[in-house]
Amino acid sequence: MNFFKTLCVTVLAFWLTTLMLGNHFEVVGEFRVVTGPDFQFVNHLLVFFAVAVIFAVINAIVKPIATFLAFPLIILTLGLFTLVINAAMILLTGWITQSTHWGIVVDGFWWAVLAALIISIVTGVGKSILRVGK
Repeated sequence: MNFFKTLCVTVLAFWLTTLMLGNHFEVVGEFRVVTGPDFQFVNHLLVFFAVAVIFAVINAIVKPIATFLAFPLIILTLGLFTLVINAAMILLTGWITQSTHWGIVVDGFWWAVLAALIISIVTGVGKSILRVGK
């Protein structure tokens, strides 16, 4: 149940980030699971869920390794380097989904850093409201 709550919060975070950053951070494409003009929202929502699942897998596998390797920089910058690591995870998610007809499109590294900041804040607030992990 905690994974589903976290996934929903991550989908909300990605959605709010696309609204805030506009064309600089987009989740593009849609699945053709349900046809018809009334189901375009459902198909686009499935893309958000797929991106959130890929982002969760990357955060579970790659992020701990990157955090371990960058530990001296994290200590030196008093934790601010974690934003750079989160931005790298967003860019990696975009790179992985680049080969499909859906995924994340980020304009550049600094937009990824800003997206990482927004996603971190929204997921932190959302997880505390839903009491995920407690």
